[in-house]
Amino acid sequence: MGGRDPWVCVRLARDRAGGFCVRARPDRAIRGMASMPREIRNLALIGFMGSGKTAVGRMAAAQLAFEFVDTDALIEAAAGMSIPEIFAREGEPGFREWERKIVRTLAERSRTVIATGGGLPTYGDHLEQLKQHSLVVCLWASPEVLYERVRHHDHRPLLRTPDPLARIRELLARREPYYRQADVLIQTEHRPIREVAAQVVHAFRIHQQSVV
Repeated sequence: MGGRDPWVCVRLARDRAGGFCVRARPDRAIRGMASMPREIRNLALIGFMGSGKTAVGRMAAAQLAFEFVDTDALIEAAAGMSIPEIFAREGEPGFREWERKIVRTLAERSRTVIATGGGLPTYGDHLEQLKQHSLVVCLWASPEVLYERVRHHDHRPLLRTPDPLARIRELLARREPYYRQADVLIQTEHRPIREVAAQVVHAFRIHQQSVV
């Protein structure tokens, strides 16, 4: 997809069992969400690290007058440790267990924008749990773009490797099938945060109108 291409890729889930991906103008493509039947209270953002979940989520929450939460921040608060400390002391299995506990608490929330950890949708029934109460939007970018966005963030435990780009490609390939189960898939490359956030908010509002 070209750098200035005004089109985005939007996956429109007709129901929880399936959907399809189309390349269409946002204002036209998202209208297909009217066929999504479930009621939702929250907006959940999934995607790889560096996809913009936190920045977009904060802006979307402000536009919707919703609370904003980041699952990694919730984990750190619950564990009393930073994410790198959790990985150092308990390894990835320990971190995923904290993640599982936090996911269980999200169902209690309402009017909240939730930015999730990059691997969260790929474990257990996390994605299904999110879909029970949230419109799930995946923010997408290529491995090369993601690498440029995060390469100076040496606090990312999963990227502490001699070849971070290869690691990103490996993880993204593994996670892509889960990311593509989102209700909406938005391409973020070469797009300002405010534009992506506006598209996310538009998707949420269109869905809300469809279930009124």
